[in-house]
Amino acid sequence: MNKTERHQFILTEVHLHNRVVLADLANMLNVSIDTVRRDIKELDSAKKLKKVHGGALSNGFNAYSDRSNDIYELDSKVSIAQKAVSLIKEGDVVLISGGSTHLELVKLIPKKLSLTFFTPSLSMAIELSQRLPKYHEIFLIGGKLSRSSQLTIGGGSINLLSEIEADICFLGTGYLDAKKGITEVDWEIAQMKKAMIKTSKKVVSLCISPKLNTSNRYKICDIGNLDTLITELDPNSSVLDAYRIRSLKLL
Repeated sequence: MNKTERHQFILTEVHLHNRVVLADLANMLNVSIDTVRRDIKELDSAKKLKKVHGGALSNGFNAYSDRSNDIYELDSKVSIAQKAVSLIKEGDVVLISGGSTHLELVKLIPKKLSLTFFTPSLSMAIELSQRLPKYHEIFLIGGKLSRSSQLTIGGGSINLLSEIEADICFLGTGYLDAKKGITEVDWEIAQMKKAMIKTSKKVVSLCISPKLNTSNRYKICDIGNLDTLITELDPNSSVLDAYRIRSLKLL
């Protein structure tokens, strides 16, 4: 694989999963970590992604307001958000993580509803405060901030979540597979998301179809811990057959 092909592969991975790790890319490309590090440095210089310690982030990851040009598969994410908004009811306590699909969801929440939001995501808290009227309550879950993901992590955040009972949780899912469940590239973020699931009556994944049948190193939960899976696909699509037999509600 030449450099141009490697660059395209890296960009596809970072757009799809938002965050990539050097070691994973080196493995997939069958090249040295130094080669991948140089590729990412060049792509960062070209402003095609953001270089971070140990890997890279997509330009649109945790972007808020109207940075639509940086959002990968924006039309699919808007379609998913349109389906997801129907699940939110008056008076709900909503637990929501970050990510571009969730940011699209926030834009569609009816302003007439009175809701309470809890989020460990810095960018989500900003988006909620800018988008929604003042009678919506917004709580940013405190703790150590993961600079790469802009999520709070650690024992303090997890303890706070244990004191909440959310009606619905919109869980950010970077990797989702019918057999391997939901997985993460970062161990601390995986622990945070486990706590989000534990404290919620209903767990919903908003997932563009290219993320289906992918997995990474740290397991969050089995697929059966999800109540609802929402993709941009028709719920009857054969692509979703492996998820349908696990009794998930598909939208």
